[in-house]
Amino acid sequence: MKYTEYDFNEKTILITGAAGFIGSNLCFYFQNNYPNSKIIALDSFRSGETLSNGNLKSFGHYKNLLGFTGTVISGDINDKELLNQIDEDYEFDFIFHEAAISDTTASEQDLMVKTNVNAYEDLLKMAINHNANMIYASSAATYGDAASPQTVGNENPGNVYGFSKLMMDNITYDYLKKDLDISIVGLRYFNVYGPREYYKNKTASTVIQFGHQILAGNTPKLFEGSDKILRDFIYIEDVIQANIKAATPKKSGVYNVGTGKARSFQDIADILQKELGTNLGTNYIPNPYIGQYQFHTEANIEDTKTYLDYEPKYEMEDGIKDYISEIKRIYEVEVK
Repeated sequence: MKYTEYDFNEKTILITGAAGFIGSNLCFYFQNNYPNSKIIALDSFRSGETLSNGNLKSFGHYKNLLGFTGTVISGDINDKELLNQIDEDYEFDFIFHEAAISDTTASEQDLMVKTNVNAYEDLLKMAINHNANMIYASSAATYGDAASPQTVGNENPGNVYGFSKLMMDNITYDYLKKDLDISIVGLRYFNVYGPREYYKNKTASTVIQFGHQILAGNTPKLFEGSDKILRDFIYIEDVIQANIKAATPKKSGVYNVGTGKARSFQDIADILQKELGTNLGTNYIPNPYIGQYQFHTEANIEDTKTYLDYEPKYEMEDGIKDYISEIKRIYEVEVK
């Protein structure tokens, strides 16, 4: 499905984090809808290297790009020599910057700031040099425990990941004061779920995690009071829609990407059981994160609608129904 009348054919597009969840979906969106576009997919593919918390440093996985026919480059956005080479080798029309240390539990503050903040400015300078519109991944983590609905301008990051994304946004605001010929749009993703997230391992959404628990015949485990723990869950197709519309915005800036509706973790488990035809009930466990846990997120998307012409298409029921066959396929191929 095309989300804009703009023709990306014959355009050269750089996608960073292209073997990750959102990046790989962008790669296939362009490949399927604009076969004459030139897509450069840059990713620091996983190597087994881990952070101090034991999670992988990079979640990029080749299986997310199976069937992709564009150019694939393995490399780290912190590698200035690599960026200089890419800068010389191509003339980009658009840069979709999805690469990041995205693990919210990572404690490596130096690596987080280098990768998420400093490398972003390097890529932004490249975009300006190429006269290429920049679209990048910010995050709802910038809000921390700020009250709902979360609104741009009311940030309170509770971890270094959220801090790093807010610093990216601050860089954007600084550059937008200049007389630039390009647009710059930061997209604050809320809780994204959908195909190609499985290789995020433990950081994949509760949708696929609950789905695989149920397919294994196990009662899904939820924190006590999960009917009152609410999040703005957004299906990947709506995230792709926002990215595509952000490529040619009415106005540069930082925008929330959510549904504007908060739903509970209990809703996820119940919808999954309905779609999978099971009745396993719910196993409630104590929540060890009381006091350091977001109990309600809901994106204020009024500006996103106004300046990006964005309109979420998927209610949670629609998203899970669309996703269910892939949840089953991944379970059969990767889990069993």
